[in-house]
Amino acid sequence: MEFRVPATSANLGPGFDSLGLALNLYNHFSLKPSKFTSIQIHGEGAKNPKLRIDNVFVRIFNEQLKKLIGKTLHFKFTFDNSIPISRGLGSSSAVIIGAISAAFKVAGIPFQKQEILNLALNYESHPDNITPACMGGFNVCMLTQRKNEVRFIHSPLPDSIQAVVVIPNQSISTHLSRQTLPKKYSQKDAVFNLSHASVLAGAFITQHFELLREASMDRFHQYYRMKQIPLLFEVQKCALSSGALMSTLSGSGSTFFNLCYKDDSVRLHKILSQKFPKLKILILNFDNFGVVFDDEFKL
Repeated sequence: MEFRVPATSANLGPGFDSLGLALNLYNHFSLKPSKFTSIQIHGEGAKNPKLRIDNVFVRIFNEQLKKLIGKTLHFKFTFDNSIPISRGLGSSSAVIIGAISAAFKVAGIPFQKQEILNLALNYESHPDNITPACMGGFNVCMLTQRKNEVRFIHSPLPDSIQAVVVIPNQSISTHLSRQTLPKKYSQKDAVFNLSHASVLAGAFITQHFELLREASMDRFHQYYRMKQIPLLFEVQKCALSSGALMSTLSGSGSTFFNLCYKDDSVRLHKILSQKFPKLKILILNFDNFGVVFDDEFKL
């Protein structure tokens, strides 16, 4: 089997752990029956030997397959990775969603994305990345009171907008970056983020993109995380002054997600590339499908 899982950008400013969308940057996976297990990695992570010794995809896949059919099987696993690792673009979520999805396919069990999403919570407790990785598009998501199910509202993204992402060479650990965040927030800041996240979600769903610049402001996490790489403040300032509709830290960073109208993307890319020549800058469309297999979608 062959399939792909998209990159994601989560939080989107004020939507801490609750808002996320999918980008057309993918990790491709291939599984072929074999007499013994082998792993080949191309692209991101290819030079990291640890990913062959203790591969998270293979481990999760085997755990789920054993639960489904009572045993594990041998495969030749081939990974063609385009999603940067530890850059806030959902590489871990792509692996988790991909591994669980593959286990269901191998087991011959009907593929239900809601079930895949719920099982992913065993490996990732925050739904803002795993939901768009699984479902594609823009997603508003939350956990049920027992925290064992994801509830979400999904909305496709139009072709009239694009993302211009700025990817630094330096990574930011999600776990460590959370430790830099305040333990308490004032009522004023909580209301600020609640109101801005609500309008941001509404703007995406109704395609009132002119509201995004104001609605994407945040008081919960971005400032504290961006301080680890001060250059990100300049990236945000440059993007917003050059036509971006919004400019936010992607997940916990270090990537910066900029959204603009399609007609402005080449100009914005040029300005950012000239200003920050040492950073990797990509123009990306949005993915509205999430995880898809080769028999469901032309790869």
